[in-house]
Amino acid sequence: MSDLKYDEAMSRLETILAELEEGKKSVDELADLVKEASALVKACRNKLKTTEEDIKKAFDGA
Repeated sequence: MSDLKYDEAMSRLETILAELEEGKKSVDELADLVKEASALVKACRNKLKTTEEDIKKAFDGA
């Protein structure tokens, strides 16, 4: 998951949300989607944190 770009992860999260809103998934499918979404959210948060740190470093060095 860490090799996914932020935009790709967000797009997948939107797709998962749409699938969840349909309400046509089995309990097993729901569990898998929630696990995937959780991993995607974590990856996005990490990417945002890393980007924030990089920006701070860039401005601190200026």
